[in-house]
Amino acid sequence: MSIWKFLGLDPKKLGGGAKPASAAETETVRKIVASLDALEPEQARFIAAFAYLLTRVAHADHHLSAEEAATIERIVREHGALSEAQAVLVAQVAKTQNLLFSGTENFLVAREFTRIASHEQKLHLIDCLYAVCGADRSISVVEDNEINKIANELKLDHADFIAVRLRHRDHLAVLKK
Repeated sequence: MSIWKFLGLDPKKLGGGAKPASAAETETVRKIVASLDALEPEQARFIAAFAYLLTRVAHADHHLSAEEAATIERIVREHGALSEAQAVLVAQVAKTQNLLFSGTENFLVAREFTRIASHEQKLHLIDCLYAVCGADRSISVVEDNEINKIANELKLDHADFIAVRLRHRDHLAVLKK
């Protein structure tokens, strides 16, 4: 299964915006899509779910700052071993999917991530979720609650969640004056 199918998109239809893409832009997108399709299916599923959960928590407060978007792209690039262009594309697709289908997909994607990720990978995801929300130096109560909800969906112990949360306490809005 390609990352596109997992995310519910057809890569042939991605350029369907108001303005037609140039041949060079289209060829670049095709190369990125082909390189993503070359990923092992399990790796593609992992990256897709990981990116979706990052965008889910960033949108929890109904605002995705430029800092949060840049952090998502950086984390996806580093943890997915992707090129910058691939990471930007994956992050953008995840953001779009989250905006369109968050009500129905949030739990399903978390359940898929629970199935394919190790305990350490789940803890690392929680750390990355806090990094995304803290990119603008403030983790709102809404974002913190969403991360807690995701940790529960991932079947993590509360003590594990709190241990990760403590590393980001300087940015928790609830603890600021």
